Amino acid sequence: MPEYKVYPGIFNLITIFAAEIRTLYMMKKIFSSILLIASLQVSMAQAKYSSAWFGPNANPVPEFTDARIPAKTTISLMGDYYFGFGDQTLNGYAKIEIPLLPECVSLKIWSTVLENYQVTDALSAARGMGIIPDRITKGDRPFEIRDGKTYGTANGDIYVQTRISLLKENTTAPAIILNATIKTASGTNFPQRRYFDTPGYYFDVEAGKSFYTNGKFISEIRAVANTGFLCWETTNSTQDDATMYGGKLIIGNPTWKLENTLSGYWGWIHTNSKLSPLGDYGDAPLVYAAKFSIMTKKIDYFAQYQYGIKDFPYHQIRVGVSFPIEKLTPKYK
Repeated sequence: MPEYKVYPGIFNLITIFAAEIRTLYMMKKIFSSILLIASLQVSMAQAKYSSAWFGPNANPVPEFTDARIPAKTTISLMGDYYFGFGDQTLNGYAKIEIPLLPECVSLKIWSTVLENYQVTDALSAARGMGIIPDRITKGDRPFEIRDGKTYGTANGDIYVQTRISLLKENTTAPAIILNATIKTASGTNFPQRRYFDTPGYYFDVEAGKSFYTNGKFISEIRAVANTGFLCWETTNSTQDDATMYGGKLIIGNPTWKLENTLSGYWGWIHTNSKLSPLGDYGDAPLVYAAKFSIMTKKIDYFAQYQYGIKDFPYHQIRVGVSFPIEKLTPKYK
């Protein structure tokens, strides 16, 4: 049998070549993993933090009052039903306003509770709902893996507001109230696009003036205007800033009243070609609401219908009660 000699130089070259191949393979795996993680981050960053692409309670148009601060602590309990455009949502809503100085300064706290929702498959895909990042490294699956759920539950953000009367209403001047509000990031179920995972705040001014007719059926007509500044955090420490606006007309008498409100805000991101190439960021909602209330000595009953005109794809029906509690009203005597 012939003898074959393996020269040391050739053997070393083969060993070095094999090591280089193995190193390149490991680098390829590392690079692929980094690329997948980066792609996932880009995918998650594509979530549009706006009223058009989240649930109805994520960042709604802020409500404003009739430009009055109550004399007694007032609790409001409501139930909401949102429907249309592929999203059905049921939730409770609780609010308390405590007059620290009656009719002058108050503290208001409110939140959405026990939200139940169901959306269509098409809307779930459009919003990018249910992406599961912890499955990214298993096999060769695409980095966007959804859990397939189109229904579930969530709890809302907590809002805390301070209200200060700047000017009392008189025969010639309107009442003017300054509101300062913070929104926590306590809302749950961000992956299903129900609530933002970021905080926000807004400042606004309400101005209201009543005109009395001395009529029996309609004894008061009240006009209210609202304007302010709204801000919330989106991704990569980017803020979306918006101008708030609204108008309200109230007619009625001491036993009933009808409110008609048109309000909205105008965010800047949808106008930015880099952050919103298609201009569809959806951060400029406009809504109309009609609210009818019946007032009794102890409890007010009300029902409201709200329609999203722009960037708020929902109809809303709300029913609720509001009542003062003397024992919870601060007393300083």
